[in-house]
This record gives sequence, structure tokens and C-alpha cells, in this order.
Amino acid sequence: MSRRKTRHKTGLLRIKGIGKKVHDAWIGYVCLACETLNLFSIGNTLLDPNDTYNTAEWRCKECDFLHSKDSPLPFKEWPSEYTDPDSIKCQRFWHAFFRIATENKEAYWKQCNACGRILPSHAFSKHSEWGPLEKQMECRSCKGAINAYLNPKRTKQQLYESNIRRRIADLLLEGENETIDIDELFKRFNNRCFKTGVKLDENKRSTWEIDHILPSSWLYPLTKENAALLSKEANNNKRNKWPSHFYTNTELIKLARITGADLELLSRKEPLVTYVQQPEPKK
Repeated sequence: MSRRKTRHKTGLLRIKGIGKKVHDAWIGYVCLACETLNLFSIGNTLLDPNDTYNTAEWRCKECDFLHSKDSPLPFKEWPSEYTDPDSIKCQRFWHAFFRIATENKEAYWKQCNACGRILPSHAFSKHSEWGPLEKQMECRSCKGAINAYLNPKRTKQQLYESNIRRRIADLLLEGENETIDIDELFKRFNNRCFKTGVKLDENKRSTWEIDHILPSSWLYPLTKENAALLSKEANNNKRNKWPSHFYTNTELIKLARITGADLELLSRKEPLVTYVQQPEPKK
């Protein structure tokens, strides 16, 4: 079957001035002196934590306090042996301060090219090979609005392909899915959507979904190890995404710990189809 050529526009104008900078990474940190959130772009190259510790001079836009390993800590209630920049205690503080802001992709921030907000990296869904953070251009909030706009415009061929994939997966997984104990599921996830942290009511069935962590479209059955509790909205955003394309690295680690799922499989950048053992035909 030849692939469709139809492509839909989102219906949203892009923010002028972002352009090629849409994939830039941003640093975000809270000033130690006045607690103002400071944000600045660093382009397409992520910072090395050790180099940042040795060279950074981040000046607060509000109070002008200089965040540098050569600066004393501005905590008046702390004794001088902690705030003196020549002390090992102060230096270890600064080393951790810069490491927290630069040590991994989820520590950075990114600008949405739909609403223009600068948000933490985890506010964007993953997209392999898109910029240093490998994130989509729109934040998850804007993406939800865009999907609500585009889904009704899906072509007959798109709907047909989606339906065919679902039917094939259902046939191959027949008899493989387990019955999920809902009470136990809610208990494991502390009655909250795993993605958003929103509290969920087990009795309000229209507000929550059971997520196939590893999608059924890649032939993974629904099992205790492959089930996550999500809000209706979060589940709609995930749809058939591979887990590493939707969950952050920290979330994947936590998810593996809660469910017992294979972390190496969850964190793969590219999907891997599983093999479903089919029953022997009756003689």
C-alpha cells in the first residue's frame, strides 16, 4: 500500500523570532539570593557540568547576584565556614548547583514555538534526533490542543491504516492480555496519574485509563508489568507512542521500579516488536 501524501497544518501560527532556534536548549535556575527564576538560551550544545562549575558566571536578572564558584553563598543564617568561597563546603555546594542545572537533558528548559513559553524539558514529548534535547517543537499542552484540532481532520486512509493496525494487534494478542486488578493498580500508583500526578477517583471511570506502557500496536499484551495508570488526557497524548518517546528518563526508571518492567526495553529509542507465541492449532 502506498503511503498517503496528505499532511495537515496545525491551524496555529508559529511564534515569530523563534525560527531555527526552536530546538535550542535553555538553562533555568532559581537565584540563591532573591529566588527569582532566571532563564537563558545556550543554543544547540549542552553544557558539561564540570566545565560549567569552573567557568560559569550566571548573574541574576533581578538582584544582580553572581552565581559563580568564586562567589560567597548568600545565606545569612549559615556560618562563614559554609559560605566562604574558599571553603570545601562552599565549593561542593557550587559544584552540585551547576551539576543540577546541566547534568542531563531533563535538567534543561525549552521554548514552545506555539505558545512561546519557556518550560522545563519534561513539558515536551520526546522526538528522536530533534535538537540536543530530542523534544517536539510544541509543549504537551499545545500538542493536546493541536491533536484535538487535527484528529477530526484525519483522512479516510489514515483512519483505515490505524484501524487495520489495531485489528491485527488485537488478533495476535488474543488470549495474551491479563485481567488487571483495578484496586491493586490504583494502590500501586497511589491513586494518581503517573504522568501528571493528578489525583484520580477509581469510581469515575471516564477520567482515567490503563496505559499499555509498551504499546499493543507493537504486540505487547496488557499485563501487570505493562500497565500504568493515566488520566484520560495523558493517555490520549500518549496513544501508541513508545515509552521513551513519551516518558522522561526519570519517569521510565520509576515506572520500571513500580511495575517490574524491563527498563532496558522501556528506554530504547526505537520501538521493538515483540514475538507473540501463538497456540498450537487444534487437531
